[in-house]
Amino acid sequence: MNTRLTIALLALAVLFGTPAFAQNVVAGEPTPSEIGKDQAQQLLKEVSVEKFEDAAFWYAAMPLDMGVAQVKRLTGSPLGKQPVQDEAALGIKEDDKYVLGLKVSFFHRGVAEFAVHPLNPIAVEGIVKTVSVWVVGRNFNHVLKLQLTDYRGQEQELTIGTLNFIGWKKLTIAIPPNILQSEFHYTYRSGIQITGLKIETDPLDSYGTYYVYFDDMRAVTDLFGESKRDSDDMSDGW
Repeated sequence: MNTRLTIALLALAVLFGTPAFAQNVVAGEPTPSEIGKDQAQQLLKEVSVEKFEDAAFWYAAMPLDMGVAQVKRLTGSPLGKQPVQDEAALGIKEDDKYVLGLKVSFFHRGVAEFAVHPLNPIAVEGIVKTVSVWVVGRNFNHVLKLQLTDYRGQEQELTIGTLNFIGWKKLTIAIPPNILQSEFHYTYRSGIQITGLKIETDPLDSYGTYYVYFDDMRAVTDLFGESKRDSDDMSDGW
């Protein structure tokens, strides 16, 4: 009888007892003793990539047999746009009263594509997490894509979203981890370079004239690596 009682008491201790070294951890929360282990340090910052104030910095591209595309600077701005945090404190006073308009005249109905490209790739430093841009899509089933090059200069293309909405809308795309943005041997540069915004059309909507407008491209990027660089380090980009 004593043996059975002892076993029963041990079983209860295992089920309901709390060892002195155990920690009260809520499911889904990090274990206190594990904080700092294998945790990536980050310094996330929203930065302005392009405000589309100068249409001369952009050019339109479209296959000659599909139609004609042209860009134009127009006055306007999304009402829902908020200023970049700390931009005023840093003394940045760039004008922000224009948008980039893209006009496309289709030659015939069918599958088509066109894009706007900067004259020079736009570099975004750090490990870029997201890229966003304000767009007027005019409620067409066309698909907007982000064109970029990775750390090694390889061309990449990411789908941002469908332009089936009215008025201004902020579209955001996450940069997947398989896009290389840094190399641990070197510290002189990291991030991506944005090379264009491409639109692939829905064949049923590829006719007549199409208008689309862009404004205020931003990125959320991790600047931890840049903030920890030695001020006397050498640059390898020569």
